[in-house]
Amino acid sequence: MPKSPEELFAFLDGLGIRTTTRTHEPLFTVADSQALRGEIPGAHTKNLFLKDKKDNYFLLTLEEEASVDLKSVHQLIGAASRVSFGKPEALMELLGVQPGAVTVFGAINDAAGRVKIVIDQSLAAEPLINAHPLVNTATTTISSADLLAFVVATGHDPIVLNLAGGTPHGGPKD
Repeated sequence: MPKSPEELFAFLDGLGIRTTTRTHEPLFTVADSQALRGEIPGAHTKNLFLKDKKDNYFLLTLEEEASVDLKSVHQLIGAASRVSFGKPEALMELLGVQPGAVTVFGAINDAAGRVKIVIDQSLAAEPLINAHPLVNTATTTISSADLLAFVVATGHDPIVLNLAGGTPHGGPKD
């Protein structure tokens, strides 16, 4: 059973991580969420749940306006082949979220560590980052350092890289 937003917040609290969360109407796309600009400070995210031909899964978390070349990103993220979008069933099984609510916070549900978490370098440089707390009816603001600490606490080793063509950099464990 996937964790609830309340369980996510308890986990974050247990780590000493402070966040703020604002509830709102369901948001399914970046365009939907842009209606909240000016009301929620910080960088806003978009997330791509991808897989390669060997069923390796990747979650790319980027600033909402960033673009990724899906034809070549596999070389940057260490995929075995070109990547495609993961199926909704795999998204629910691995990250515990529905399409439209894809979020880096889904790492809390990937106890087996099957999803490689990749965070765009420019997003990681932002002081505050906004993401859905496992549902698309709220937005949670967290510091970038705390977001990386959260990912590590879930048992993942986040990779921070320039998804526009840079070289990979390890997360806070390096």
